[in-house]
Amino acid sequence: MADAPTTLVILGASGDLTRRLLLPGLGTLLSAEPTRRVRVVGADRVDLSQEDWQTKVRDAFAEAGLDTAVAEPIAADSRYLKTDVLDEAQVRSLLAEAGEPLVLYFALPPAVTVQACALLEKIGVPRGTRLALEKPFGNDLESARELNRQLLRVVPENDIFRIDHFLGVNTILNLIGIRFANRLLQPIWTSEHIEKVEIVYDESLALEGRAGYYDKAGALLDMTQSHLLEILAFFAMEPPATMHADEVRGLKAQVLRATHAWGHDPARASRRARYTAGSIEGRSIPDYVAEEGVEAARHTETLSELVVQIDNLRWSGVPFILRSGKAIGDQRKEVVVTFRPPAHVPTGLEDNTEPDRLVLQLKPGAVDVELSMNAEGNPFELEQKELHAELGKPRMLPYGEILGAILDADPLLTIRGDEAEELWRIVEPVLAAWRANKVPLQDYAAGSDGPAGWGTVPRR
Repeated sequence: MADAPTTLVILGASGDLTRRLLLPGLGTLLSAEPTRRVRVVGADRVDLSQEDWQTKVRDAFAEAGLDTAVAEPIAADSRYLKTDVLDEAQVRSLLAEAGEPLVLYFALPPAVTVQACALLEKIGVPRGTRLALEKPFGNDLESARELNRQLLRVVPENDIFRIDHFLGVNTILNLIGIRFANRLLQPIWTSEHIEKVEIVYDESLALEGRAGYYDKAGALLDMTQSHLLEILAFFAMEPPATMHADEVRGLKAQVLRATHAWGHDPARASRRARYTAGSIEGRSIPDYVAEEGVEAARHTETLSELVVQIDNLRWSGVPFILRSGKAIGDQRKEVVVTFRPPAHVPTGLEDNTEPDRLVLQLKPGAVDVELSMNAEGNPFELEQKELHAELGKPRMLPYGEILGAILDADPLLTIRGDEAEELWRIVEPVLAAWRANKVPLQDYAAGSDGPAGWGTVPRR
């Protein structure tokens, strides 16, 4: 690490993202790596005293369990600078006071981020400055392209960190080991052996007061267009020679370029639904359209399913089912690999078992292998047995992993510009089919498992 501490400037420092995720994530990073040197500067338009800001930093570090001896010098050195990120004079002053090396973290609405970056292009930033920004990256393919062009006029691509916190989740990182350092699984990670792959993130949480964002996004954009497709890219990419960011992100982009709606028919390959009133674990959940801030006319889905194919040699013919929903009774946060039946089962064995499966549980982190074995009491009958392994506990929160990579100037755990564009390219035809009412908006009761009949693969 460099001798001088890296200055992390959080633009939009008074917001919820900073309080809930960024500062606690940084606290867990510093707890795992106490010798790391970082200076924290908050910037926003609101009035906030230095004392109040430093208290905010201390509280977040305490929540993360950071030792006071490590936390106090960083909290005491942190500063708050009242700044309107669209005011040229104030931004110039902020850059002058921040020092180098510098990370600018945009904890801001996307539209404000775009305008702020245009201003940074005019002003110029110190060499080596890194830009970190949250999804969504644009609101369609063309705006994503324009955002990328704007960012590249400020800093080079490898100094741009497009954040998807799922890439810092310990279980997602374990995909790398399972894929590329496992002699048993590595040779069968192909369409010859795998029948289908399901990437599911169903949660029991309902809207929980997030109508301002969620009602404009919905399940497809909130989860599938970013998180689930990124998991798919890690799952399906070709083996890298090294874990260098350029190589890994290039292989992920290669997979995404080959990814299309199943049968190249976005209407038949997708489903959408919205929850109605129900209950979850004794909690009464109102109808989605009755939630405060929801506009029923938007027809926002709270559950989406998209079946995609990857048009390359390794994955030809394998359906990837991407599903995510809210207010689901049976939470599922997992990647499920269903293997093809064995080429031959000896005559005389009663083969009434389910297919062999590999289940990677995203939360909590675990791996289950479900295999056909001889049944107890009768060696000529088969039954499914489960082998279970708990994954190691994460050393820090996902945002800690992400911030550590940014502070180290390593973009491995972030999304490259061409990846961001491909994510939009994949889902835009689906959104167009939905807007044209080619896919009905179904209903499901909160607390149920969603509409019946989902999870099937349409004929091509």
